[in-house]
Amino acid sequence: MPQEQGERLTPAVRTELAGLAERYGTPRLVSAHIGDAFFDPIKRPDRIGEVCMVIRRPSGKVLLAIKDFYPAGAYRLPTGGIDHGEPVLDALLRETSEETGLDVEVRRFLAWIDYEGAGIGAGDEKISFHTFAFLMDEVGGTLGVRDPGERILDFREVEVAELPAVAERLEGLGGLSSDIVGDWGDWGRFRAVVHRAVHDALVDDS
Repeated sequence: MPQEQGERLTPAVRTELAGLAERYGTPRLVSAHIGDAFFDPIKRPDRIGEVCMVIRRPSGKVLLAIKDFYPAGAYRLPTGGIDHGEPVLDALLRETSEETGLDVEVRRFLAWIDYEGAGIGAGDEKISFHTFAFLMDEVGGTLGVRDPGERILDFREVEVAELPAVAERLEGLGGLSSDIVGDWGDWGRFRAVVHRAVHDALVDDS
């Protein structure tokens, strides 16, 4: 892993990510900008970043989810926070279980996205946030939310080829929300990035 891609991560996390890359393949590295006024999840102090769960169902399609406070139609790839001190792989499997109830096998480390933005106030440090996307195959379980606190309303499946269209729908969102402490437009542009990165990684693998 390039040093600059993980310079705000701890040495232990960087070491784990290097090991995951050896085990599951070198991820696509993506740098993206964060809207300066956008809060959730990038400024939440309870996490170092997030995992993105690219779950391939028996149909060959990948799983999307929508939460009960999202704008209509804002389905996206599920993500979950990585707690401080929590291994990335542990977070991936924990969040997959909590949000989907499915048993999975990790197949590929698809993408590592490093988001940056300026702080809001004078003298604030730069904002930095990371998303680590992994392809997983569903091998058992029953689809359903185990943690009601996740507020997942519904799931749907899409072909990998549809992920750029999902990104476009997310980028087209707008309006303010107290649930994300910001603008749905900023949120949608932030969320769109991983869908394009995952699509490109999977197309390159095919």
